[in-house]
Amino acid sequence: MTVLDGARERWVHSGGVELCVAELGDPRQPTVVLVHGYPDSKEVWSEVAARLAGAFHVVLYDVRGHGRSTAPSPLRGGFTLDKLTDDFLAVADAVSPGRPVHLVGHDWGSVQSWEFVTVKRTEGRVASFTSMSGPSLDHFGHWINKRLRRPTPRRVGQLLGQSAKSWYVYLLHTPVLPELAWRGPLGKRWPGILERVEKVPGGDYPTASLPSDAAHGAWLYRDNVRPRLRRPREDAYAHVPVQLITPLDDAFLSERLYDGLELWAPQLTRRALPAKHWVPRTRPDRLADWITEFVTATEDGRSGTGAKGKYADRFGGQLVLVTGAGNGIGRATAFAFAEAGARVVAVDRDAEAAARTAELSRLIGAPAAWAETVDVSDEQAMEKLAARVAAEYGVVDVLVNNAGIGLSGSFFDTTPQDWKKVLDVNLWGVIHGCRLFGRQMAERGQGGHIVNTASAAAFQPSRALPAYGTSKAAVLMLSECLRAELAGQGIGVTAICPGLVNTNITATAHFAGVDAEEEKRRQRRTARLYGARNYPPEKVADAVLEAVVHNRAVVPVTPEARGAHLMSRFAPGVLRRLARVKPPL
Repeated sequence: MTVLDGARERWVHSGGVELCVAELGDPRQPTVVLVHGYPDSKEVWSEVAARLAGAFHVVLYDVRGHGRSTAPSPLRGGFTLDKLTDDFLAVADAVSPGRPVHLVGHDWGSVQSWEFVTVKRTEGRVASFTSMSGPSLDHFGHWINKRLRRPTPRRVGQLLGQSAKSWYVYLLHTPVLPELAWRGPLGKRWPGILERVEKVPGGDYPTASLPSDAAHGAWLYRDNVRPRLRRPREDAYAHVPVQLITPLDDAFLSERLYDGLELWAPQLTRRALPAKHWVPRTRPDRLADWITEFVTATEDGRSGTGAKGKYADRFGGQLVLVTGAGNGIGRATAFAFAEAGARVVAVDRDAEAAARTAELSRLIGAPAAWAETVDVSDEQAMEKLAARVAAEYGVVDVLVNNAGIGLSGSFFDTTPQDWKKVLDVNLWGVIHGCRLFGRQMAERGQGGHIVNTASAAAFQPSRALPAYGTSKAAVLMLSECLRAELAGQGIGVTAICPGLVNTNITATAHFAGVDAEEEKRRQRRTARLYGARNYPPEKVADAVLEAVVHNRAVVPVTPEARGAHLMSRFAPGVLRRLARVKPPL
């Protein structure tokens, strides 16, 4: 049984071939046509199609010579972009007569779809186009010519880099050998290669037709690549809104190929995700969300997604949960993700503060934002929160364990109750978040990122912060251990280590061993010190987004944090001597 077993099937005739077409969802809804690449069949889209079918009329078809569609005879000259355009128009006319369709293409499905959205005869038949892992051959040709005409070192490097990634294209142009390989050992080993190298989960893909699909599909390259790269069209402008989704770890295509794409696609929305080439199989949730958002925006007469932040291409539509989001670093982080177009879950033990953060996140740019109230140290409450978030909003893409409390005082003045309180929030709160939301990420199998807020105190001993420093050092080590464990599942883990940041943590910090009046005095003095330092939480939030984008392990944020981090590695003895100095409080 496959996800497509419940689909309605029909056969569409086009230019001497019979195309196998599958449909899911309500035909009265907007039609989304999914076009597969090489050496795939329509089943590569099964996971994405199932997720889209609730909102759209989803159409998949086997490209000629693939899956259950028949192959042209002769094969040579039977796979030109002109004939593939005929096939698309035949399918579109059959499944959505009189109403334009939304195109989604992967790999060669994207390559041919670029043709569909840039030629005159398809105008009015396409409403939008989502492209992934497949450039227009015309745009590619111009990209090459531009670098050959003005060969700067950077451009030559880009040419050489893409040439190395395109090694398989040269092999597919050789006669007979690709067909023999695919019908022989390569075809048998291909599922294992995808599972091992691309982390594609096993199951109903690829189908048994793979050897013949791959053998026939070699003609996609032979009929089109050389002619178009030598003589690219000058009028290859997209006449529809385009959403470009770029897998950042694609082994076959450089992201530099899409430099300057705005020239050819004026209505362009960019997306990027840390994934390899076969994203329809490894990241179906993320693709389905982005496709849904883009198609809905187009249907509503809006171009793009509305997110304008620096990292809108990276976080737009993603689900981000931030604990301690009611103020300070947590609120600033929630706002930064909101500005980048992420959906935000603002978690805080102060219900009013969490609600305010969610409200402002929506105003800043989050397509949706929700407030949740929880004490992160409460295991059962966190378990209920994780279950509720997954059921109502989905699996979190980015988790920011930020909630924390301050505690100052000598070791012997710090009571067991003080230790328990600071460890319950600063350490166990992080453990609960990583365990519950991290497990959901791992079980989903589509990657993600966890950010744990530690502190410069994690690597800087202090006679005034034994409990607080211990809690943050534990968070740092937990992050390092978890990063090693989750690396193979595409989940990054970062420890953010700020120094003196102007937040209200100083006004609420507990000072052990002193009476209430002295504690208030120390809180006020510390707050003035942090205020005079005036390092804004927004800079820490920026560092959080940068860390997720670049998958950084440990990120000291303020200058004093960076200095302490360097000294902990190269001059730990100096830090130990400094730790003996009694703080002037």
